[in-house]
Amino acid sequence: MNVQEVQFRSLPLESSRAQFSPDRASFQQRAAAVAEAAATEVEAVDRDSRFPRKAIDAARKERLLGAQIPIEFGGEGASISEVADMCYALGRACSSAGMIFAMHQTKVACLVRHGVGSTWHEKLMRRVAAEQLLLASSTTEGQNGGNIRFSKAAVEHEGAEISLERDATVISYGAEADGIVTIARRADDAAGSDQVMLAITRDDYKLEQTLAWETLGMRGTCSAGFKLNFKGSSEQIFPVAYEKIHAQTMTPVAHLCWSSVWAGIAAAAVDRAQLFIRKAARGAGGNMPPGAAHFTSAKMTLNKLRAIIAVNIESYAARGRDERALSSVDFQSSINLLKVEASELAVTAVMHAMRACGLSGYRNDTDVSVGRHLRDVLSAPIMINNDRILASMGGATLMSAVPASLRD
Repeated sequence: MNVQEVQFRSLPLESSRAQFSPDRASFQQRAAAVAEAAATEVEAVDRDSRFPRKAIDAARKERLLGAQIPIEFGGEGASISEVADMCYALGRACSSAGMIFAMHQTKVACLVRHGVGSTWHEKLMRRVAAEQLLLASSTTEGQNGGNIRFSKAAVEHEGAEISLERDATVISYGAEADGIVTIARRADDAAGSDQVMLAITRDDYKLEQTLAWETLGMRGTCSAGFKLNFKGSSEQIFPVAYEKIHAQTMTPVAHLCWSSVWAGIAAAAVDRAQLFIRKAARGAGGNMPPGAAHFTSAKMTLNKLRAIIAVNIESYAARGRDERALSSVDFQSSINLLKVEASELAVTAVMHAMRACGLSGYRNDTDVSVGRHLRDVLSAPIMINNDRILASMGGATLMSAVPASLRD
């Protein structure tokens, strides 16, 4: 694969998508319409820490919130490749809108892969497709430092009814969501790692805000802290243990979608650097300005980032529903390293773009300002901290063989 030529591209259609849909070929155009809406309020979203309502309303209008839902449940069966393309497009226009869309699609992916066969979850899939429900995520709680494979709160059981009280330090766009997908200990006497996933809708729970969201970047994700109080039915617990959901869907889809958003942010910054260098070269009679070398580095770093994401999309799609392949040490190491590499490369690309533009990129009042992009992308290495991921991978990487050839 040529790193400089790689493109995000759609993979072969799954059998469930063989039926023709006039909308399928237009995912790109529909995502572009959402991105256009997002761009109209991006500055206000960042300045005011405001939920990107125009972008999400446009996503509903274009029916992209339910795009992943299988055709038989009223959706369009969008592939991970198509979803990643949408995340990239939205990330270029508005980092917060892109990240909200990515987190929502990760929850939908869990619902699609692990909810089939459960009457309650199949009904929710139909609702997501028909009503374009926005699903938030609640995985971080208390002082667990972002370790989502350990839960403090437990599901309380009383016959067929269940309840959950959870102190969530972060529920991104929780106040704006139509439902939440959350995790908890299976029962009061279960170990912290014995977890289940639940899908809950707005009429099942109450939120009490406990922490504000005043941050350097990604301000429009509105990732405040809340106390979550839920009462509902045991049917809302996914029929698969969270351990499997985490390995097969949650981690791979989250890392692919997040990385695509970060690549979109980097692409927007590189766009601005290119504009600056072209203007400067024209003004200097064709002579390249001092920042040209940084623009080249930014462009090449972006190409490398996109190539890494594309390879991992293909790797995930190729494994399909092969549980053994998805749970293998090699795949889990690769998909976790994608998050680390993509987040670092995105920051590097934006920094090169900033230096290519010089003072014009550093200022907030020019058409090539890169300040917002830099602030937003700096969230990437600390969103599930890269140091935590690398530390947790030590044992697994020791067990994995060193490749004997370039193609192993």
